[in-house]
Amino acid sequence: MQTQIKTASEIDAMRIGGRMLASVLEVMRRRLEPGMSTKQLADVAASELKALGGEPSILGYQGFPDVICISINDQVVHGIPSPRRIVQEGDVVGFDFCVTYKGMITDAAISVIAGRPKQRGHIELVKNTKEALAIGIATVHDQVRTGDIGAAIETFLKRHRYGIVHDLVGHGVGHHMHEDPNIPNYGRPNSGPWLQAGMTIAIEPMVTLGTDNVSVADDGWTIMTTDGSWAAHFEHTVLITQQGAEILTKI
Repeated sequence: MQTQIKTASEIDAMRIGGRMLASVLEVMRRRLEPGMSTKQLADVAASELKALGGEPSILGYQGFPDVICISINDQVVHGIPSPRRIVQEGDVVGFDFCVTYKGMITDAAISVIAGRPKQRGHIELVKNTKEALAIGIATVHDQVRTGDIGAAIETFLKRHRYGIVHDLVGHGVGHHMHEDPNIPNYGRPNSGPWLQAGMTIAIEPMVTLGTDNVSVADDGWTIMTTDGSWAAHFEHTVLITQQGAEILTKI
């Protein structure tokens, strides 16, 4: 499904839904602590979003069983919340959340260290993945090409010698959770599809401390690094404007 230029009313709905999403992720960041199960955290997200008036886009999507993806350490994305998965001191925990409001979808993610970090490298991984997202967003403007966004992210992350997951990419978003075109976190400048003002896209670097190779766990959902290296993930939904980008999933 090709991402379309959104109408003013659709953008307004995405702004409201995006603020809800950002508010829930901020609650998750504050509430996270060692000893909690990922299911407990998912229940917090569900309760917070219900109070705000939004709907969880992920619940039931292609059979996904909960409202939020929670991924820990070597789990890159799409982790299924479980009462048996207990957050440990120093874990890198990724929260990936989507909100539907008035039929329009926004998508965002953060990675947070639970309690005290185990290694300085984990702090740097989280910080630099977040910075890679900011760098990608800073390249966005009317008539930007997807390769320009990917090249900016890749150049920064390669400087730090991180693995950049190639099998998973950003995407258009709005009427559907995943719309064309793909927005890779790698690429060549002045290549790929052109993007126009009024389009909405999700940019989401997925970064590892090892290689870029990933595989699907036995649950059919969780994407994990094949070498066991830890990963981080940050994402925003942005509106492309004539001058740049408006982040729709930011408080």
